[in-house]
Amino acid sequence: MKALRGLLVLLVASVPSWALAAEIDGGQLSVLWGVPFAGMLLSIALVPLVAPHFWHRHFGKLTAAWALAFLLPFAAVFGAGAALANLVHALLAEYLPFVILLTALYTVSGGIYVRGNLKGSPGLNTAILAIGAVLASFMGTTGASMLLIRPLLRANDNRRHQVHVVVFFIFIVSNAGGSLTPLGDPPLFLGFLKGVDFFWTVRHIFTETLFLVGVLLALFYAIDTWLLRKAGEADLPDPTPSIDASGRASRLGFDGSVNFALLLAVVALVLMSGLWRTDAGLVLAGTHVGLPGLVRDAGLIVVALLSLRLTPRSVHQANEFGWGPMQEVAKLFAGIFLTIIPVIAMLKAGTGGPFGAIVGAVTRADGTPDPLMYFWATGLLSSFLDNAPTYLVFFNTAGGDAAQLMTTMASTLAAISAGAVFMGANTYIGNAPNLMVKAIAEERGVKMPSFFGYMAWSLGILVPLFVLMSFIWFR
Repeated sequence: MKALRGLLVLLVASVPSWALAAEIDGGQLSVLWGVPFAGMLLSIALVPLVAPHFWHRHFGKLTAAWALAFLLPFAAVFGAGAALANLVHALLAEYLPFVILLTALYTVSGGIYVRGNLKGSPGLNTAILAIGAVLASFMGTTGASMLLIRPLLRANDNRRHQVHVVVFFIFIVSNAGGSLTPLGDPPLFLGFLKGVDFFWTVRHIFTETLFLVGVLLALFYAIDTWLLRKAGEADLPDPTPSIDASGRASRLGFDGSVNFALLLAVVALVLMSGLWRTDAGLVLAGTHVGLPGLVRDAGLIVVALLSLRLTPRSVHQANEFGWGPMQEVAKLFAGIFLTIIPVIAMLKAGTGGPFGAIVGAVTRADGTPDPLMYFWATGLLSSFLDNAPTYLVFFNTAGGDAAQLMTTMASTLAAISAGAVFMGANTYIGNAPNLMVKAIAEERGVKMPSFFGYMAWSLGILVPLFVLMSFIWFR
């Protein structure tokens, strides 16, 4: 990221004032401005497949190169001031709050160690996935994923086939489970900030969530049972010790329990930032950073530092805690948040923009919104774009009035909410926990599918379920 820091210094030196507008008229942009974002996605999809060693060593540099491929031409065409304003807006208003929250959840969850030698039976694995689905709506998909992925991997470390366990974990815990409250997934939190009632989603898409999670759990149990019985895994030796350091039988329990209190602090800080309404804050390069967000982010940093300070070293060692997965997500999403700037602007331009066909497709001939198309348009874009701004684009396309969307247009808001959260599981980049879980699994020796290999799982399992749900709930 040295190149990005150098560009920021250059832009600051060339701009006489920080009071710059970050808004882009997406209707005036060419679709060619989306090339760096497409290149970023293709790099994530293809380079690990064709050049894994190169990707592992240089993915940060490649990410910076795509970010510069957008920023430098943009500065040349629209001026250094406009480039600086949009860079600052992406960093302060979107990227930093995003990565600070992820880091806090990653750190706190990594400080909780589940003791005991769990046996990865189909029943236990399914139970962990079900517990994760419930926790995801209350501690976020990231928090639930980071809390449970390590004990789940450890429970299955004697299994030859572990990929399906991680894939279904991403489907259920890292995505679908976070659909019931604004704490579960960033798109719903944005809706909460826009005025959607805290309990609205649980009242309106609970049945859809129960159906999706229930079918996925049943399907997982069947696949896991078949693999255990037919693949001859039942009698494989277990590499996890069944006794602790003192020679006694290892009992189920938790170490690093102080992190449960810190986890509650994270939830409280996030909730506070949504409930505290004030115009106070700072304005940098045309970007308003509200006081509630500043307090939340400062509090999250303090929580993460407290977790590192208070968690015994033995807990981190037992969890094999490291910063590799967090660094990978932080670097990749830095590139995504920057290169996505013109893409979101073109979507915001509505029917008059380059992507007008997509926006126009969600409206029926009589001018009323089509929930079915909102579900698929929001979902498919959330699979490849960041699902939070995608949710916001279609929220505004549907009128942007939370009171109306919660009542007379409830089916439309339900379709937008379900599409953004559920279909984030379609690709590794659909939701941040997907990449984090993948990175942790690979650190533990699980040979995870490639970008397209993972999509083969989602196309074969998730998409048929989404089609069925379309005809039941979103017609």
